[in-house]
Amino acid sequence: MKKINEVIVVEGRDDTKRIRMAVDADTIETNGSAIDEETLTKIEHAQKKRGVIVFTDPDVPGEMIRKTISRRIPGVKHAFLNREEAKPNKKGSLGIEHASIEIIQKALEGLYNERPEAEPTIDRLFLLNEGLMGKPHSKELRIKLGNELRIGYTNGKQLEKRLNMFGITQEKVEKALKKIRKEEANE
Repeated sequence: MKKINEVIVVEGRDDTKRIRMAVDADTIETNGSAIDEETLTKIEHAQKKRGVIVFTDPDVPGEMIRKTISRRIPGVKHAFLNREEAKPNKKGSLGIEHASIEIIQKALEGLYNERPEAEPTIDRLFLLNEGLMGKPHSKELRIKLGNELRIGYTNGKQLEKRLNMFGITQEKVEKALKKIRKEEANE
């Protein structure tokens, strides 16, 4: 079983259990979207000592937790699941606890590092020209791009910010879009 040195931030106990089936790692649980000061302090300490990977559910509360941590603790790493990978078999909400071991391992291998002070790699005009913003099908295209790049779902403005924060190049986005468009043509 692969050992992960960084501390993984998850939402709850079930997420911790599932992560530990996939990798040997320590976790900090936020206990939902109401992340408190004590938990943020623990995460800050973990970032200084070992580094932190934020791995939250692909839903609105998970995104809120991710943003809260990023604003407070710059330089954390991020792992993402897409909505399909986090779907429960029966009833329930999206969550890491529903993902397969293989998908969790894949997400933890494809980490993104924040680069808060780095030069932008993508601009809004490029996103507009590629149809990722301002078009009737832009949302669906952003979902597919988020899944392909493993960066989660974003609206147009968030997409620009996230691509730049992770240093994803225009070339990488173009390559992913080419693959998506080829798959769409074959459907």
